[in-house]
Amino acid sequence: MENPFAPMAHAFSDADRAAVYHAIFSRRDVRGQFLPDPVPDEVLSRVLMAAHHAPSVGFMQPWNFLLVRSPEVKQRVHDVFAEANGEAARMFPNEKREIYSRLKLQGIVEAPLNLCITCDRSRSGPVVLGRTHMPTMDLYSSVCAVQNLWLAARAEGLGVGWVSIFHEKALQDALGIPQHIVPIAYLCIGQVSHFKDKPELEQAGWLPRLPIDELLYFDQWGATDAGQNAPLITALRTMQSEIQTQGIFPA
Repeated sequence: MENPFAPMAHAFSDADRAAVYHAIFSRRDVRGQFLPDPVPDEVLSRVLMAAHHAPSVGFMQPWNFLLVRSPEVKQRVHDVFAEANGEAARMFPNEKREIYSRLKLQGIVEAPLNLCITCDRSRSGPVVLGRTHMPTMDLYSSVCAVQNLWLAARAEGLGVGWVSIFHEKALQDALGIPQHIVPIAYLCIGQVSHFKDKPELEQAGWLPRLPIDELLYFDQWGATDAGQNAPLITALRTMQSEIQTQGIFPA
């Protein structure tokens, strides 16, 4: 009889674990590969439920899900994006501005479905367990809902693109969102022609993937002396090299 207290007794099977990592490492921010096919309700219901089962501080579940199917509303949101995008382009130095101008940063009109995930910071009242000293935990909880949805969507073969180039007030007005409700993520969702091998911004040369061992400290901020952690650092460097050069992901 299997010992339930044995190390790793609660780990997934090899196939299930591989599927989780496959969703994580093949997830992409999709902008330009959307197909016009509608998202079936049975699929949409699963990814929305995955989002609703995200962790939240004090179990406050501060999120709402605003689905956008109307072409008129999508166009209104796109107009809000276009204004902010023009402003954003002028903020970068010349060499970055040239790259920026070539990037497609949204699929608002093309995607069959848009979704705005919000945070109601007043939900559960003024005092929330776990949020008494870090009030921003409700915002972070809502971001967890975004990530849950994104990974579930990837497992369903759906592409998701997060559009963040908006004036918050203008986006609220376009969607009729009350002022006290915070828009966390505006997502474009749909079936896609393909998923890119690497993140689009990495492929475009906007920024490289940072070496994970340079982002890792031990016990105190900035402490990088490996010592007993040398095997972990070696494993991380090897894993990242295999990912970057051979496309071999953990499974």
